[in-house]
Amino acid sequence: MDTVQNVQTKYRVKIIHSSETHIIEIKDAGDITAGEFIIVSSRYGKDMARVLGGCSCSAKHEGEEQSFIRKATKKDIETFETNLEKEKEAVKTCRVKVAEHKLDMKLVSAHYLPDESKILFFFTADARVDFRALVKDLVSIFKMRIELRQIGVRDESRVLGGVAVCGRQYCCHNVTDRLQSVSIKMAKEQNLSLNSMKISGPCGRLLCCLSYEYDFYREEKKKLPSVGYKMTIKGTTFKVIDVNIQSKRVTLLGEDGRKVGTGSGQFYKDGDNSPWQFEGEFED
Repeated sequence: MDTVQNVQTKYRVKIIHSSETHIIEIKDAGDITAGEFIIVSSRYGKDMARVLGGCSCSAKHEGEEQSFIRKATKKDIETFETNLEKEKEAVKTCRVKVAEHKLDMKLVSAHYLPDESKILFFFTADARVDFRALVKDLVSIFKMRIELRQIGVRDESRVLGGVAVCGRQYCCHNVTDRLQSVSIKMAKEQNLSLNSMKISGPCGRLLCCLSYEYDFYREEKKKLPSVGYKMTIKGTTFKVIDVNIQSKRVTLLGEDGRKVGTGSGQFYKDGDNSPWQFEGEFED
């Protein structure tokens, strides 16, 4: 494992069960290393996290700052691994009770805190759910504090993880949990198919990765005439009918019926508000 420089006091960590990332500050970092397990104080209580590496960024720009408690001991890790199996059984038990109470909710996962002070159950639902009777049943079964948390469908994908259509793990689970706003405009800007099946993730929302190259496409399009633009080249009026940013190829349709293509390097402007001009030869 790569050793994190001790001069750094802020670290990026990932809460294991939810895949949320946070910034923590450790005044006496000692031999903290990337990949190491630690115990932090999270919004759920004391929880297990993994150190991703040192961070020089400001926590106020990265979300809620968490508190470092201590390094995870061998016993903490063993308990965590044991609890993974117990959580599977807890989910089965809770699902039975949800069905008995006829609650309109989908149970996503269960999580034992490292100190086993309580069990967290995460669920999705289209509306508010009155689960007070369910909680009473669960308390009588598990003899522990019970907490139910309603999460969104994008959070469900982040918590459970999985493999996306690209063959890689879900971005929200493996790349970043900072879920950015994604719009259909981003797909249009990148000339992607607007078929909802092709640009939506397993959560039913637009793919997070649509935002990754959006700024690039938006800037590159400024360097080329847009679809529909008309210009006169060598005495013939042409209309732009296609712009391919990746190949930097612009396709033009002439008033004489000719369809021609050209490289992006052959278009230029004398100024921001000047009309596009073309220099060079057409490509078939």
